[in-house]
Amino acid sequence: MTDYRRCRVPGGTYFFTLRLQDRAATLLTDQIADLRSAFREVLAAHPFTIEAIVVLPAHLHCLWSLPASDCDYSLRWRQIKSAFSRALPAGERVSASRRRKGERGIWQRRFWEHTIRDDRGYATRFDYIHYNPVKHRYVSRVKDWPYSSFHRYVRLGVYAQDWGGDPDLAALDLEEG
Repeated sequence: MTDYRRCRVPGGTYFFTLRLQDRAATLLTDQIADLRSAFREVLAAHPFTIEAIVVLPAHLHCLWSLPASDCDYSLRWRQIKSAFSRALPAGERVSASRRRKGERGIWQRRFWEHTIRDDRGYATRFDYIHYNPVKHRYVSRVKDWPYSSFHRYVRLGVYAQDWGGDPDLAALDLEEG
C-alpha cells in the first residue's frame, strides 16, 4: 500500500537520474537486454508511462508518468534495479554494509527525482534527456545514440532527425544528485 503522506503527486510526471555504483562501469549499455527486460517485468506488474528515456553506460535519465491514483515510483525503481541485478552474475565489489543487508554492489542506493510542475519543466527535461549522450561526448549527434527514446520521437515527428545541433543545447544543465 502506498503511503500518501510521503507521496509527491499521485498520477504525476517525474524526472529521474539513476547511477551505477561504479561510475566507470558500462553495465547499462553492455547489458541493455537485461535492463529492458527488468523494465518490461515491472511495467507489467506496476504500470506507468515512460515519456522519455536515455540509457548511458553508467547512468540513465527518464521521465515517467504514473497512473492517476499512484505515486509509488520508489517501488518501481526498487524492482527494476533488483530485476536487473539478478540478471547479472555476481562478482562486483560489495561493501560490508551492503553484504549485511543482502544487497549487491551494482547501483547507487538512491536516485535523484524531480516532480514536473509545468510544461516548461517537462520540455526542458525532455530535451535534456535526449541531448545527454552528446553532453557526455558519447556521440557528436543525438541521432547516433541507440539507447534513447529520441528515435521514437523522430518517427512521431516531435524531433527532426538532425535535432540537437544547436550550441545552446550544450548549455542545458540540471541539478543532479
